Amino acid sequence: QVQVVQSGGGLVQPGGSLRLSCVASGIIFRLSLMGWYRQVPGKERELVAAITSDFSTSYADSMKGRFTISRDNAKNAVYLQMSSLKPEDTAVYYCNAYNAINGNYWGRGTQVTVST
Repeated sequence: QVQVVQSGGGLVQPGGSLRLSCVASGIIFRLSLMGWYRQVPGKERELVAAITSDFSTSYADSMKGRFTISRDNAKNAVYLQMSSLKPEDTAVYYCNAYNAINGNYWGRGTQVTVST
């Protein structure tokens, strides 16, 4: 059974930092492309950052220099360190795991609210 379990998130003031975590079990994690997406009401889900099986990373332009994605294959975990947060970063953040053998899976989402 595949599980993608997220943790972290919450309320933070503008300029603050948060760390999101995601543990994926039941898949071949080391072969998986892992990604973080976010969605606000009325808009499509958008890619925030992704990390490949060989640890190459990519970011949406608005997140470059502020967000860092990383992975720990020993723990089947992927992380998103977010800093210099802005109100427009407020969204539900989703973890995604994909590989060609196991398929594509999503976490349930975690709310990040940036506000005073």
